[in-house]
Amino acid sequence: MIKFGTGGWRGIIGDDFTKYNISLVAQALADRMHELGQDKKPVLIGHDRRFLSKPASKWIASVLAANGIKSLLMKRSSPTPLVMHMVMKEELEYGIEVTASHNPSDYNGIKIIVEEGRDAPTEVTKDLERRITLVERYNKMDLEEAEAKGLVSYIKNPFNDYIDDILDSIDTAVIREKGPRILFNPMHGSAIYPFQVIFFSARCTLDLINDNKDAYFGGLMPAPNEETLVDLRDKVIKGHYDLGIAADGDGDRLDVIDRDGTMLSANAILVLLYYYLHEYKGLKGPVVRNLSTTHLLDRIAESFGEKCYEVPIGFKYVSAEIDRVDALIGGESSGGVTVRGNIHGKDSAYTAALFVEMMCRTGKQPTQLLKEIEDRFGHREFVEYNAELSAEKKEKLLSVFSSEQGNVPSFDVPYTRLNYIDGCKVYFPDDSYVICRPSGTENLLRFMAEAPTEEKCWTYINAWREFVDKL
Repeated sequence: MIKFGTGGWRGIIGDDFTKYNISLVAQALADRMHELGQDKKPVLIGHDRRFLSKPASKWIASVLAANGIKSLLMKRSSPTPLVMHMVMKEELEYGIEVTASHNPSDYNGIKIIVEEGRDAPTEVTKDLERRITLVERYNKMDLEEAEAKGLVSYIKNPFNDYIDDILDSIDTAVIREKGPRILFNPMHGSAIYPFQVIFFSARCTLDLINDNKDAYFGGLMPAPNEETLVDLRDKVIKGHYDLGIAADGDGDRLDVIDRDGTMLSANAILVLLYYYLHEYKGLKGPVVRNLSTTHLLDRIAESFGEKCYEVPIGFKYVSAEIDRVDALIGGESSGGVTVRGNIHGKDSAYTAALFVEMMCRTGKQPTQLLKEIEDRFGHREFVEYNAELSAEKKEKLLSVFSSEQGNVPSFDVPYTRLNYIDGCKVYFPDDSYVICRPSGTENLLRFMAEAPTEEKCWTYINAWREFVDKL
């Protein structure tokens, strides 16, 4: 059964991610477009560098063509933020990115982008799921025939406007003056070209590692974290680089390594950028974070006379809330950030450029600036742990959560409140928290905790693990 999670539909190649299932998704989208009168504009289709991504983009186009709907394809791999930008810029109804983002190499998937370049909201993906079950057969047209009929065409220079808009929003003059040396790890993904153009235009030295196409991602997850960025950290230190940057497989998330080898978490990146935009650039506005993102943002926002808004996990909720409250910035602990005026989704290239601008304007290394922030607002530790989750255990756990009866572990301190909007989040008096929630993209149970010490984080997580084991 095809189900869309927080990051689109993802499945194991050959089992779930097959030509048949891909075509069912395309047919369901065509049916929706016809019924809602959205079939006059073309669908933009991009793809990352995973196995089957490019062929899948063509299979989707052939189904749409058979339904009389035009498609715009790309001849080279494209990061997800590019597709979102083009859908927004060209005022299209839909875009598609064939990607499984940061999932293991045996996965692939489809992200649906809707008008204004946003992640498809739940009501759209639920409708597609319903329509998929009703498809008895899908239509298809030979791609050459579709091209001859003008139903399929290829975009010329698709990156230009996207890159130009990023460069226009960044103070490249201050970056040029400093000329930092950066080591970039695209993790064999699709973010290479925009990073090169942006940072070369800003007169940075940008060296690359892991830039070749590799369907196995070097045997690692294409997700930037402590485990996958060991080589980047070592090379940053040995090569005396000012900064190391890594982007995930489809180029929407990032992580950063300071020149001393310190890895800055996604939480730290979001905190740094919010602080920088407000304190150094004089920009105003609240901040949006999801359930699993640092509460340090709440303290910072309060000191600015602003508010921090909490939303469920899934970047579509972050971007929607940014619009609703006119927030300055929003993000999530998994590495996604967007700023008011940028696209309505996470974007590693824009975030990286803004981060480098921050370094150059302040004249401080990220770890120095983070210490400045923690001296004012306190230090927090964040721990994340994932465990395999069977279908049976997931059903039991969801039943516990749906009851909302306060059936949670016994902790060594009393909690102040519970939040069941996405799994279960437990809040404590000192602004610490712990979350237990099933992943929206993998068969995993995710635990996340923030507290003054790492030891305390593990105390909360282990309490949840013992609780789940007894279900």
